[in-house]
Amino acid sequence: MATASFLFAIGLIILNLDSHIDQQFPALILAAGASSRLGRPKALLPLASGDGTDTDCRNRTLLDAAIAQGRILSPEVRVVCGAWYPLIRFRCRRQPSSWLRAPDWQEGISASLSAGLRSLGPAVKGVFVLVADQPLLDLNALEAFGKAARSVPEQPIAADYGGRPGVPAYLPRWLWPLVLDLKGDRGAGRLLAEVRATRVDIPGIHDDVDTPADWQRIRTLLNRTGQTARQSRR
Repeated sequence: MATASFLFAIGLIILNLDSHIDQQFPALILAAGASSRLGRPKALLPLASGDGTDTDCRNRTLLDAAIAQGRILSPEVRVVCGAWYPLIRFRCRRQPSSWLRAPDWQEGISASLSAGLRSLGPAVKGVFVLVADQPLLDLNALEAFGKAARSVPEQPIAADYGGRPGVPAYLPRWLWPLVLDLKGDRGAGRLLAEVRATRVDIPGIHDDVDTPADWQRIRTLLNRTGQTARQSRR
């Protein structure tokens, strides 16, 4: 009986340690843009066919899919909003750990990054950054990316865009002051290149949604093959 109680206590300690480690590596999803080229909230664009064949009703919009991707990297997922808030929050089926609003979102990506980083506590070692319009990211590659970042938490890591780094990206804490110095509609890509971030292959990064044509093409692919089947291919 004593041995069983001891093992149970050890199990609880391990679970608490795992939870603490997870909280050290949260994920930020940037979804604050006005979607001017689309004329409607990009985050709420439907991906499902609407014919009742979906296996997960929570994964029907771009943002729903992005939150699911964030959960692969961390149980702590925060969504940074700006334009179309709070409409996005109340229309989203898959809820993140928290919603953040960038008050100066009109200034561009740098404002969203700043709002996200400033929301994180002192125990956080690094943060994963994703955007809300890459629904075809390979989930296996995304999981491997997350494990790599946790194994070398001081090293910046980013998706490889033909020799240049981009999102998804992992930003260690020591890099945050430089990210917070960014201005305007400028992400951390150039900064990641300057600090020689490790680049990793994540299939699906080029399939983003900027125009109605992009949306229709990606939606057709998803509905034809099924998101899970397509993303499992390496």
